[in-house]
Amino acid sequence: MSNDAPVVMVSGANRGIGAAIAETLHAAGWRVSLGCRTEPAERPERNDWLVCHYDALDSQSARSWVEETVRVFGGIDALVNNAGVLSRASVLEADGNEFDRVMAVNAKAPMLLTQQAWPHLVDARQGKVVSIVSLSGKRVRSPGSGLYAMSKFAAQAFVHGLRHCSAETRVRATAICPGFVATDMAAGADVDAEEVTQPEDVTRIVRLLLELPPSASIAEVPVNWRIEDTV
Repeated sequence: MSNDAPVVMVSGANRGIGAAIAETLHAAGWRVSLGCRTEPAERPERNDWLVCHYDALDSQSARSWVEETVRVFGGIDALVNNAGVLSRASVLEADGNEFDRVMAVNAKAPMLLTQQAWPHLVDARQGKVVSIVSLSGKRVRSPGSGLYAMSKFAAQAFVHGLRHCSAETRVRATAICPGFVATDMAAGADVDAEEVTQPEDVTRIVRLLLELPPSASIAEVPVNWRIEDTV
């Protein structure tokens, strides 16, 4: 792979959607920096494949991950904010600690990580920020999704706020909002894993967004495995 190949950082890349995104982009010619709270089950020896520690609850790890990526690859062309945490608490059940945890991972962490990567994205030819949000950032479907939806509404607002901040640059930001995806996070839901959206479906959208020119600015991409009246 050429040293001129674009560089992407992917958070929460040790499994699920994040791991699928990293695999797809590397196969497409990207140099990939994986941000993982825990080590991936497999750590293949590949050129232009960097695994770094990243904990969404530790802002210093965001700074260190960005610095290591720039040191190894020389820059950053794209950032995929994928790390997230699920909560099944209603807005009447959630206590302050649960609120703080969910908001910190799903809303605060993408903002702080993007702030660290921002100067490098501006310097890139056409920097991109893609946040894997959720359809829960667009509607609340049940009592048990209330707190989670609050955090995802905030994550969605972050992307739109970032779009305004990037108006004078060539950086473009997009929120991808999937419903159920066949990953561990959706394993407890009463859905057929073979019927719902697959991680590879999401990765195809991510690749398209990252490879579009700045003249094609897409705010959000809702994705669902079935027709839904509210989306």
